[in-house]
Amino acid sequence: MSVAELQELLAAHRPVTVLDVRSPADVDWEIPGAIQVDAYGDLQSGRLGRLAELNLPPGPVVTVCGVGRTAAIATHLLRANGVEALTLDGGMRSWSLAWNTTQTTISDCQVVQVRRTGKGCLSYIVESQSEAIVIDASVDPEVYVRLLSERGWRLVAVADTHIHADHLSRSRGLAHLEGAALLLPTQHRAQYPFRPVADGDRIVFGSTALVAMRTPGHTDESTTFLLDNTAAFTGDTLFLNSVGRPDLEGGTRQERTSRARLLHMSVSRLLQLPEATQVLPGHVSEAIPFDGRMLGTTVETIRDSVPLARLEEAAFVQAVLARIPPDPPNHLIIVQHNELGQFPVDPSELEAGANRCAVA
Repeated sequence: MSVAELQELLAAHRPVTVLDVRSPADVDWEIPGAIQVDAYGDLQSGRLGRLAELNLPPGPVVTVCGVGRTAAIATHLLRANGVEALTLDGGMRSWSLAWNTTQTTISDCQVVQVRRTGKGCLSYIVESQSEAIVIDASVDPEVYVRLLSERGWRLVAVADTHIHADHLSRSRGLAHLEGAALLLPTQHRAQYPFRPVADGDRIVFGSTALVAMRTPGHTDESTTFLLDNTAAFTGDTLFLNSVGRPDLEGGTRQERTSRARLLHMSVSRLLQLPEATQVLPGHVSEAIPFDGRMLGTTVETIRDSVPLARLEEAAFVQAVLARIPPDPPNHLIIVQHNELGQFPVDPSELEAGANRCAVA
């Protein structure tokens, strides 16, 4: 079964059971609703093991592992026992490209959240009077083209909030495909043509505009895009229950400390927005279900529920630097691609795995 076929089944809420047979040590991301069974050792020995004990519901069973080989063994053995089993082609590596969407209205604008469920990346299409801007494109450009076409919207600009370290940006490819402006925060990292966006700049579309708010810390150029102070597209600076990490640009301990101070300043600045402002981040830290629910929160909720956001600068810096998670897989190579504007033929090998851009 292809990723697109499984994605379609889950989006349509049709009966399907996803059976994840990886060892627990190999599970850093999952498919929403998957049943996790540590069957790797048994399957490698040609046995179903614990899989034989499962009371599986009627309907197809899709087996999944890292790249598909062990899952194929499970499929063969399950079929021999009368189960309607199929293997997910390419396993979790290929699933990292899967996506779903939801849509809402904010300040008379339509906002489509394009959610890369296999990676946790969130991107956005923001529309006013049939003109649209895409923020942080992270799935195939053709996906956005199709979503825009279905709604009768015209793409006028594509914007990234920063140079990404966990996934390959699709923004340059999408802008080229649609003949739209490519916008990046002012910086000297990107080595290809783009329109620089500085603090306070307005990106006009339809009857409204996005306003750039420089929010450094995760990276020096990190920028939040504000929609009438009713929504903040925060990239990797502020998440639903955590903040960005300040270490992925490397450097000395002193340089990381300096960026953590900038991050505190940026988070504090964002939390001064009106309490009802919607915070729409660039990532979440878990698999995104096919439930149509917008992933966002309010400034007020973050103030009340995210302990890091309430700390004074010194305590914030100490806590953030003490809680740095492992680096995202292949992040140095991904950053290099994003700085050069390059895109590999098959991005799944570089991008597979958790995004790890947050500090909680």
